[in-house]
Amino acid sequence: MAVKIQFIKSPSPGTMGILARRRTGHAEALPSPGAVGLVQGALADMIAAADIAEKAAQVEVEEIRGVCPQHVTLIGIFGEIADVDAALKAVSGYFSSDIRE
Repeated sequence: MAVKIQFIKSPSPGTMGILARRRTGHAEALPSPGAVGLVQGALADMIAAADIAEKAAQVEVEEIRGVCPQHVTLIGIFGEIADVDAALKAVSGYFSSDIRE
């Protein structure tokens, strides 16, 4: 299964509301970040992606609930535009490489 990546600069209040209602383990509203990165794929890949993102930049990663019979998982990467961009580039580079460490 391929990993799908989306980058949202200056997310709207509606987008942040959707993400706040779907994130796991937190009832409070999300702060309004400069950007949101969305990464979707298999659970093991999303755990690796979360680790890579947090090590690459000053971002916060949250699991986002969805309704998917294929057991695809979604994570949200929240932070300033440059930080989310750096995190997504690191995740993309990891999954496009033939060698994974």
